[in-house]
Amino acid sequence: MEKFNYGGQAVIEGVMMRGSKVMAIAVREPKGKIVVHSEPLNTHVYSGRISRWPFIRALTMLWDTLGLGMRSLMYSADVALGEENAEFSGPLGWGTVAVSLLLGIGLFFVMPSLLVSLVDRWLPSSLLSNLIEGTVRLALILLYIWGVGFIPDIRRVFAYHGAEHKTINAYEDGAPLTPQGVAAYTTAHPRCGTSFLLVVAVIAVLVFALLGRPALWIRLISRVLLIPVIAGLSYEVIRFSAAHRHNPLMRAILAPGLWLQQLTTREPELPMLEVAIAALQRVLDEEG
Repeated sequence: MEKFNYGGQAVIEGVMMRGSKVMAIAVREPKGKIVVHSEPLNTHVYSGRISRWPFIRALTMLWDTLGLGMRSLMYSADVALGEENAEFSGPLGWGTVAVSLLLGIGLFFVMPSLLVSLVDRWLPSSLLSNLIEGTVRLALILLYIWGVGFIPDIRRVFAYHGAEHKTINAYEDGAPLTPQGVAAYTTAHPRCGTSFLLVVAVIAVLVFALLGRPALWIRLISRVLLIPVIAGLSYEVIRFSAAHRHNPLMRAILAPGLWLQQLTTREPELPMLEVAIAALQRVLDEEG
């Protein structure tokens, strides 16, 4: 049976880890105690039959991960602020997901098309038009990641992101899950969401190039409607390349994504590693 790939996400003063059956989120409260919450996952998505269907598994898992990540962020904010009755549920999570999706689609898919439309009449080919649009999209992604990295609170989240990566790298290497043992590992990981964004930007160029240069309204609609296709293909590329990361060709393909992670990770402190380890250990314990 294929070895399950554990994953996670940095949250406010904590880390969320996801297994095949259980998720766990560990957050350090203001008094210094690590609060750990766990609950079962949708087994149909993460370990059921659908998890073995290429492309379909990508769409279901990405959607579930999006909601899970948003709920984790809100729960961690409550715990980090000292809320005694923090809950890992509520309709506000899905409302936040919807707003975030709309903003992301508008900024990274609609905006590049609108900007290129200003100069499109002077471009000699549809291929060049799509390449410029893809370059603008990638530039917006990089500028956004680079810009938010200057916010102090986001820098701490990026440090917890590094703690998450170090912990998973140590676990996959069979190392003891102690802060000192985990600290020796790299903050980069081939299955990171940052690498996923880069792959999305590249695959979007390839997919949109097949459509040529339609009218602007068709171009804008196609950018939105093809997002699930691009996301599904990107997920499978990341999954395949990570599984074959020791292959020289795959290492070359992964290299830009690993480099980009320098913008979204920071070297964590030992207490941050303790939090990440607590989250992963809870998942491992509950999954046996």
